[in-house]
Amino acid sequence: MTWSEPGSRAREQVPLGPMTSFGLGGLARVFVPVNSSAELSRTLDRARQADLPVYVLGAGANVLVQDDGIDGVVVQLRGGEFDRVTWDGPRVVAGAGVDMAKLTLAAVRRGLAGLECMAGIPGTVGGCVRMNAGGRFGEIGSVVRRVWTVDRGGSRREWNQSEMGFRYRGCALRDEIIERVEFELTPSDSEALMRRYREIWDYKRRSQPLGADSAGCVFKNPPGAHAGELIDRAGLKGAAVGGASVSRHHANFIVTSPGARAGDVIELIELIRRCVAKRFGIDLELEIDVWPRGIAAAGRPGCRAADGGADRRTAAGADMPCCAGLQPMGRGQEPHAAGEGDGLL
Repeated sequence: MTWSEPGSRAREQVPLGPMTSFGLGGLARVFVPVNSSAELSRTLDRARQADLPVYVLGAGANVLVQDDGIDGVVVQLRGGEFDRVTWDGPRVVAGAGVDMAKLTLAAVRRGLAGLECMAGIPGTVGGCVRMNAGGRFGEIGSVVRRVWTVDRGGSRREWNQSEMGFRYRGCALRDEIIERVEFELTPSDSEALMRRYREIWDYKRRSQPLGADSAGCVFKNPPGAHAGELIDRAGLKGAAVGGASVSRHHANFIVTSPGARAGDVIELIELIRRCVAKRFGIDLELEIDVWPRGIAAAGRPGCRAADGGADRRTAAGADMPCCAGLQPMGRGQEPHAAGEGDGLL
């Protein structure tokens, strides 16, 4: 089946790296930007007929695309109804493609509280809601009232907050694609809200490498612990594989430099998981999405190691057997972050 037909916006063999915060990864067999529910339905139908998996790309802020790319259809909800925002008192309905940072700031300026916890977290509305994005200041799921979705078969559904089953970095959605979301916000003093928003932004700026090529926190925090602290205590700040390194600013961030490969990031993820498991007996779970899934998503069924050997590794302060032979990385080598992969059908 040929996707690049006259009048179609679908393109074949499209580089995905430039569309992600990491800036890494191979080609999409098919890339389709869609701006309406009707266009999304047609795209899902064509993918089903071609027996191709469908991936939904938001802002690419929480996604690592592997070097071999995606043998499937990558859909991006962009423009049209997916960028539409409707305000009605304390309630706002936003399309899945709406920029979360812009929506957050607009709510703060209107004196509507509830989204300010998202300050400094990049992504789209759909991606942030799907992963219940947030942090120490709150999570987005707490202000979600309704969510509208479509599944691979084309069936649409409306979910209320309780049905969404929000949990730490996740929700009840599986194959469903978010099309739009309704938030229930709280009227508040706009000046006080703006001060709170700036306080959160300042904290993020001080504690995270926000100017780096990264995908935000790589691992979820295990119960009763913080992934970044465990990685730091394992002596892995500054540890590197090829062009990927553990940030010296925040150990739960992996940052990349020019020439890095997605395989470097995957191998570094596996190194971190081995060292933390060996020292603390804790199996770190990924917070970022690795595409395609089930191939090299570290610690998940069906994973495989990325190419590369010990000669590609360096580390700072590593003295455990799992990190034996690694040498300190030079100061000042941290390159130039983010927090969304919407989902695989």
